[in-house]
Parts: sequence; C-alpha cells; structure tokens
Amino acid sequence: MRIAIIGQQDFGKAVLEAFLARGDEVAAVFCAPEKEGARPDALRAAAGEKGLKLYQFKSLRAPEAAQALAKANADIGIMAFVLQFAPQEFVSIPAHGTIQYHPSLLPKFRGPSSINWPLIKGETETGLTIFRPSDGLDEGAVILQKKTPVSADDTLGTVYFDRLFPMGVAAMLEAADLVVAGRHKEAIQDETRASYEGWCREGEARINWASHVDFIHNLIRGCDPAPGAWTTHNGEKLQLFGSKKHLVRAFGGVKGKVGEVTAISASSMFITAQGGQIEVVKGKLGSGKKVSPAELAIAAGTILGS
Repeated sequence: MRIAIIGQQDFGKAVLEAFLARGDEVAAVFCAPEKEGARPDALRAAAGEKGLKLYQFKSLRAPEAAQALAKANADIGIMAFVLQFAPQEFVSIPAHGTIQYHPSLLPKFRGPSSINWPLIKGETETGLTIFRPSDGLDEGAVILQKKTPVSADDTLGTVYFDRLFPMGVAAMLEAADLVVAGRHKEAIQDETRASYEGWCREGEARINWASHVDFIHNLIRGCDPAPGAWTTHNGEKLQLFGSKKHLVRAFGGVKGKVGEVTAISASSMFITAQGGQIEVVKGKLGSGKKVSPAELAIAAGTILGS
C-alpha cells in the first residue's frame, strides 16, 4: 500500500521502518519541527536517511499541510505518536482516511500521559487502541485494541518498551491492512466509561510520604523512568526508582516515622510510609546520576520530604 506517516520520535521511526520492511511505499513523512536545542527527532532523521519526502509544519492546520498530504496520494494515513492537532480536513485526505495509535484501552485514559496513569492508579490491565482521529481528544471510533496485564512491579518502562511499543507497531500494520481491505469494523467509544488524564509531570510526581504505601509504590513505578517520582533530601530533589512495597498488617508494626529512611544497603533503601515500607534500588539526587542507595550518602534515620 501507499502510506503517509504522521508522527515523531522512536515510535514513529519504528512504525516507518516496519511498513518499509514489508514492502509498503511511504509517499510522505510528516513530523513536528524540533525545538531549539532538542535532540534530533528519530523519525525525521530516519526519513532523511532513506530519502523520503519529509515535511515539518508548525501546524497541521496550515493549508500547506493539507496540500502536501493530498499531493502524496496515499491510500491511508498512519499517525504514530502525534502531539500536534490534526484537523478532519487533514486526516480525511487519504483514500481510506487515517488511523492513530494511542497507548491505553480507550475510552479510558484519554490524554498525553496515558501509560503513566494506569500504573499510578493501580490498574491491573492496560493496552493500546488504534482508532480514527477526530476533532475531540482521543475520542474517535475504535478499529483495533490489544490488551496486556500489569503486574504489581511493572513500571512505565517495562509496560511501554517491553509490550506497548512492539505491540503498537504490529497493531498499526494489522489495522492498516484491515482498513485498506475494507475488512475492519469501527466501534463508537462509550462516553459513560471515558476518562481523561492530563500530563504526568514534576508536579504530579511528587511523593507525599503520609500516603498509603500502595499509592506511593504505584506513583514511583508509574513515573519510572520518567518523569521520575521525587521527594527532597536537605532541600534537594531526590528521584526514586525501582520500587517494591512491603506491607505491614499488624497494628503498630510499621518501623520508623513516615518518610524515614530506616535501612540502607548496597542494593536498596527502605523508607516508611502509611501501612508499610517502600524499598527502592536507585536514586538520583539533584543534577547527579542515577546511582545505588549506598552512593547517595543518605544516613539511616533521615526524614525525606521534610
């Protein structure tokens, strides 16, 4: 088939390479312009290396963007990690329209941080959706969904890089084949089940040690590796990674005060919370590197976040 790729970064690059590897023709590649000082966009770099027709419009609303997509004469548009708004007059141009990837089971967890929030909220299942882009945020008709379980110790990194990334690339190929062949079905999203979550950034990633150990564990793993759940030590930001939780069910059985570092070894650090303790295996203090707890120079008895 003849396709147009709209996307960016590593996922966009992987989708581009997957279509090329099986012999599809990429008529045009659209990716957002890089911000000044940012690292080169992986999709843009790959398209350039392969000599593909490349466009970097500041807005996909621009008439020039629609003209470029029309000129591509694509069978289908493939949106692979797109943060720019794509209006209907743009996405409807290819002969079979456009399909888009979203890393959650829509209509749940619409929004830009849809991998973080299922983990932070303690979900035991997540997945991905291939859908029709609409003028509403992640509200279009669903074409294909894939599910994956979430274990108690999964992180953002394991869920995305080990499952949702490769599953998503394969799902884009599968959905494109179904749509171009006219064998797909489109299901309208159930708005009664819909949820929207905004960005998971520094403000959302701050740890409140007075929270229950379950919530803190989920926050750390849902922000691991990015944006990195954090607390403070002597007024300096301390990010924590590699969380495990240890529940204490006996009344009065929790060792130490809330936020207290009760033990440190070469491989882990234990911090008290409501109902148990959090064990972490890596930390990043200030602008330093991610290191083992023993390298953080934090003494047992220290109260974090105070």
